[in-house]
Amino acid sequence: MYKLNLPTYEPTLKKEQGKVWIFDVIRKKYIVLTPEEWVRQHFINFLVTEMKYPKSLFRIEGSLTYNKLQKRSDILVFDRTGKSWMLIECKSPTIKLNQKAFNQVAVYNMTLGAKYLAVTNGMAHFCFEAASPGNEPKALQSFPQFE
Repeated sequence: MYKLNLPTYEPTLKKEQGKVWIFDVIRKKYIVLTPEEWVRQHFINFLVTEMKYPKSLFRIEGSLTYNKLQKRSDILVFDRTGKSWMLIECKSPTIKLNQKAFNQVAVYNMTLGAKYLAVTNGMAHFCFEAASPGNEPKALQSFPQFE
């Protein structure tokens, strides 16, 4: 897989049915390894290990409905009261992050209402404080400490 701009860690991998699988520590099961999943697992590791976000407050590939369409959010971190706190969209390292990715996370957030939004492809990482009514999102220099 790809060398990412994230702290290294040793994921648990296995080969089965002609595919490589990676263990997801949040869902506690093996997931088929794709470039996007590689980024997601490394980013989860960064948030849990480096940023000390509690594993118990993560939801991975959670379902949401926007405009009567079923969608899935990549990573959602809740605050300690159960409210959406940070919504993260993960892309493959080969995908250049552009306005479309930022729009995607913003649209999903119309349903979820997280305080923070992030987009990563494992190489570049962007974090924003979500826009309040009448305001633009505020770009952050670093990821916020968990509250």
